[in-house]
Amino acid sequence: MIAIIGFIIVTASVLGGYLLEGGNLAVIFQPVELLIIGGAAIGGFVIASPMHVIKAVISSTTGLFTHKPRSKQDYMEILLLLNGIFYKIRQQGLVSIENDVDTPHESPLFTKYPNILKNHEAIDLITDTLRTVMTTTIAPHELEALIDQELESHHEEAVTPAHSVNTIADGLPGLGIVAAVMGVVLTMGKIKEPPEILGASIGAALVGTFTGVLLCYGYVGPMAKHMEFIANEDLQYMNVIKVALLAFIGGGAAPKVAVEFGRRVIPVNLKPSFLEMENIFRESKNK
Repeated sequence: MIAIIGFIIVTASVLGGYLLEGGNLAVIFQPVELLIIGGAAIGGFVIASPMHVIKAVISSTTGLFTHKPRSKQDYMEILLLLNGIFYKIRQQGLVSIENDVDTPHESPLFTKYPNILKNHEAIDLITDTLRTVMTTTIAPHELEALIDQELESHHEEAVTPAHSVNTIADGLPGLGIVAAVMGVVLTMGKIKEPPEILGASIGAALVGTFTGVLLCYGYVGPMAKHMEFIANEDLQYMNVIKVALLAFIGGGAAPKVAVEFGRRVIPVNLKPSFLEMENIFRESKNK
């Protein structure tokens, strides 16, 4: 939703300022220029990108307008889930969560938090880490390195659409110049026409440069940056899970202490206080 508001602000500011100076919208409305610039940008993107990247960009672009930012509640729920897992392991042993890990969508521990179950990356990180600990004798530092590599790989994949869209944005001013040059070429063919016709033709040609620069810095470039923020937000969420898991499994911390490790790395603007978590844990025990 916030992206749509941004698009409206950019459009209203540019066109509104143009109209306030007495501009004629008919002059800058050049569908052919937009076809040249937009078509060439999309074509270049298709040439440069494998199919899975094209699909990822389409998905990310759609998600840009439907994305719901992480909330404090999201972080509190993941801490509650991890706390429940850790307490069950501490009380009944590691083997006791085998069924929970194998079938999280049927596990009483996981089904309390339907929003987390929809996050396949988070569920995979938790279950795969616990499976590794149950089936191997991996050292804590090796486990940390393994999780770091997984998160790095996940993050690289998540930011690929942002990088691809940013590449498109970088090319738009140049493509705007291409469209402008083509307009000038057409104008040269009208050199014998009256000044008013030549002026209109030159103005239409210059709209190509205007369109390319506006699309780059007003729309497509900011879209790429927004996609990058979303990818970084997901990485922060996954990092909370990683820190808590390593504190409990690798460091042997008590469940509450391990969860506190996770709470400490939550972004400041979303971090629940220590007392808030204490109250949530107390309420969950009473249910």
